[in-house]
Amino acid sequence: MAVKLRLKRMGAKQKPFYRIVAADSRSPRDGRFIEVIGTYNPVSKDSKNVTINEELALKWLNSGAIPTDTVRSILSKEGIIKKYAESKKVGK
Repeated sequence: MAVKLRLKRMGAKQKPFYRIVAADSRSPRDGRFIEVIGTYNPVSKDSKNVTINEELALKWLNSGAIPTDTVRSILSKEGIIKKYAESKKVGK
């Protein structure tokens, strides 16, 4: 089973709100998921439009989950991809 970290769209028309989830790659975009990792609100005016449980994100990345392009961008802005890369270097 291939696990992906991706966005699940929530919210009303013209007011998107996303949950960052770990999901089986075969399931539909807004369908079944394994675990919620965080949220992303692109409409928000305040600076805190992303909340991520860093511990869960690193757990899934270490277990082989592949983030989509958008989620990879969000994780790198939050500094989680850098921590993941550093943990891989220390493990060698």
